[in-house]
Order: sequence, then C-alpha cells, then structure tokens
Amino acid sequence: MSTLAPLPSSPKTQAELLAQAQRLAGYSLGELAAMAGIVTPKDLKRDKGWIGILLEIWLGASAGSKPEQDFAALDVELKTIPIDAAGRPLETTFVCVAPLTGNSGVTWENSHVRHKLKRVLWIPVEGERAIPLAERRVGSPLLWTPSAEEEHQLRMDWEELMDLIVLGQVERITARHGEVLQLRPKAGKQQSINRGYRRAG
Repeated sequence: MSTLAPLPSSPKTQAELLAQAQRLAGYSLGELAAMAGIVTPKDLKRDKGWIGILLEIWLGASAGSKPEQDFAALDVELKTIPIDAAGRPLETTFVCVAPLTGNSGVTWENSHVRHKLKRVLWIPVEGERAIPLAERRVGSPLLWTPSAEEEHQLRMDWEELMDLIVLGQVERITARHGEVLQLRPKAGKQQSINRGYRRAG
C-alpha cells in the first residue's frame, strides 16, 4: 500500500485529481493536517477557510485566492461541503463574488459564476458542531458537471438576479430569489459593491 502524501504539484489530469481526493476519504481532518505538517485549529471561528486550505494542500491546488478555478489547467473548481450524519448539506456553498457594477455585455455563457460551476470537485466533510474539528472525517468526493437541466436552472436564477442588479435593485434581492443560485451580502469593506453567489442544496 502506497504511503498517503500531499500531491507535490498540481495534478495533470482530472483522473489524477479525483484519485487523490478518493484516497482522502475516511481520514479525519486532524490526521490529514498532521501528515501535512500543519496545526489543526480548535475550531473554525478564526480560521473559516482552514478546511479548504488543508484539502488544497493535499490536492495540489494552484489558484489560492486568485479569481480562477482551483485547478485552472483542468477547468475544475474545488468545493468542500459540510454534511450531517445523513449526508445532507448543512449550509449553502459560496461560489464567487458578484460585482454590482461593470456588468454590461456579461451573459450567462461568459459569466464568472458559470466558469466556476462548469466542473466542480465536491468534497463532503463532517460538519456537525458536536464533532471536534480534528475528528471530522472527509467523505467520498464527487466530480460534478451540471446536467442540461441543472445548467438551465442555474442560468434562470442567474438571469433573474442579474436583471435586478442591472436595474439597480440589488437591495430587493433576498434568499427567496433563486432556486439553486442565490445572492447573499458579503461581509467586509466591499459590502457596498460586492455580493456573493451561493449554490443552494
């Protein structure tokens, strides 16, 4: 049996990426952190992105905080998703920031959110707060491409949200807008000009 280790560089193929993600399934976050030589925080209050960073290390992700896919050469975005004991998502997932200005000429086909969602490696992680962070286990990954029906629903939601943004009615947008793609306020200094797209469910 080969020794489990983080990928030393970005994976060359989607198959290599998926195979490494599958190797992580069943391990706890504490085990993966120890093998990678990084400290596991007590909780995520001050380290909200820690799980994603840990998995990026293991999978050889290259984007960091840049506005491109985590595995740009493979056209794949990495998304962790906290799940409950029954495998159901515990929360929506942040996709990308939605600029509230400069949207002239933007279509669904060339939108940043479509680019981010066209191929996603979903990695479920136990997310119930009763489980200490170090003991939470990584689940089996899913390399997902939206079906024609799913893409249609994403597009419909995006167009509804963009219509409101372009018309200057962003303050009217609530969680009721969008079946699978929603717009939520983004905390921080840029709240007035940025909102974040989130994938529901």
